[in-house]
Amino acid sequence: MNQYKKVAFYTLGCKLNFSETSTISRLFDDAGFAKVDFEETPDIYIINTCSVTENADKKCRQLVKRAMKINPEAFVAIIGCYAQLKPEEIGKIPGVDIVLGANEKFNLIEHIAALEAKQEQAILSYTSIKETTEFIPSFSYGDRTRSFLKVQDGCDYFCTFCTIPLARGKSRNASIFETILEAEKIAKTDIKEVVLTGVNIGDFGQGGNENFFQLVKALDQVKGIDRFRISSIEPNLLSNEIISFCLNDAQRFVPHFHVPLQSGNDRLLKAMRRKYERSLYAERVSSIKSLRADACIGVDVIVGFPGETDEEFMDTIDFLKDLDISYLHVFTYSERANTTAIKLGDPVPMAVRRERSKMLHILSDKKKRAFYEQNIGTERSVLFEHEEDQGVMYGFTENYVKVKYPYDPDMANTFRKVKLTEIDRDGIMKCVFM
Repeated sequence: MNQYKKVAFYTLGCKLNFSETSTISRLFDDAGFAKVDFEETPDIYIINTCSVTENADKKCRQLVKRAMKINPEAFVAIIGCYAQLKPEEIGKIPGVDIVLGANEKFNLIEHIAALEAKQEQAILSYTSIKETTEFIPSFSYGDRTRSFLKVQDGCDYFCTFCTIPLARGKSRNASIFETILEAEKIAKTDIKEVVLTGVNIGDFGQGGNENFFQLVKALDQVKGIDRFRISSIEPNLLSNEIISFCLNDAQRFVPHFHVPLQSGNDRLLKAMRRKYERSLYAERVSSIKSLRADACIGVDVIVGFPGETDEEFMDTIDFLKDLDISYLHVFTYSERANTTAIKLGDPVPMAVRRERSKMLHILSDKKKRAFYEQNIGTERSVLFEHEEDQGVMYGFTENYVKVKYPYDPDMANTFRKVKLTEIDRDGIMKCVFM
């Protein structure tokens, strides 16, 4: 395989996948491969897949087809959650040469090196997810202004709608000491913001001698990183001591929490096998806002879960209307093989799911605008990003307000003190420098 030197990566799904793709791409850099864009006729395509929704599966197929149009002779490797869940199905996609499961993906170079020619039949290399017990540290670098630092992998929760435990295995992590070493590697780069990512990061330590709160306090001491952001944390694991530390005492943790809700109806939460009732969720939001009224709170919601009635959906709408939150991530429920939810019966018609999704997106827009309006006139610190978009550049405040400014390459990856002035027609905040 020495003659194959150009490799392209494509990542589907979550921040965790991005951190792992970036780590794998650095292994290829070290082995002498040149990383190129998808369209630049690479010799090897590596597609890191997601399987949270049916759409992610379809996207994988489309990408393989696109790769084969660009270079029919290219080797195609599929890794990630979809690869662990349905390797045989992926192996039948025309053009796929190798499919690697959760245990094998970090040994991708060795597998690629063993290929002599395009495969008539894809090579499948995977083991039972029960055998996936190793934690491989990862962080992203080079793609964005911020880095995604993987602090945890896998999940022990088995929510009825979710395939993640089947795709990633049991909850696990490195020690705090080892995680700090990874953060210090990032601190030596030009990265200024780190997003903590994982499948269920609040479960760090799994009840052992270390926990997520201890990790947060240790990371807050890492010099060379200006901001830490918590990507997503379960409400039952977001303790008041974590909230209080991040909002009152931390030097580097920002006032931004993303807290999955999934439903505002207690019967549905129980059917989803979530580990809280909506009263606890409301209490967490209240705790955050009582300490920092300007804190940003993002929420995940699923619509169309089996058996969700109009009344139960309106429970969610009414609950969210009354909550002081900043934006929603709305997911339309899709049937996933080997989950408990698919056995519940009583599916919600797809047209109803779409209509409910539309209603929640409208509510999200209203919540986000109200949150932005609360921030008009305030002074903030914005980390500007590299990308230029029609003469404009963007950045985020510490409390996750998206800001725009006329493009200036010297401002990329720098912090600027600004005053937020008005919301533009595209819903993004305008500012002036202080």
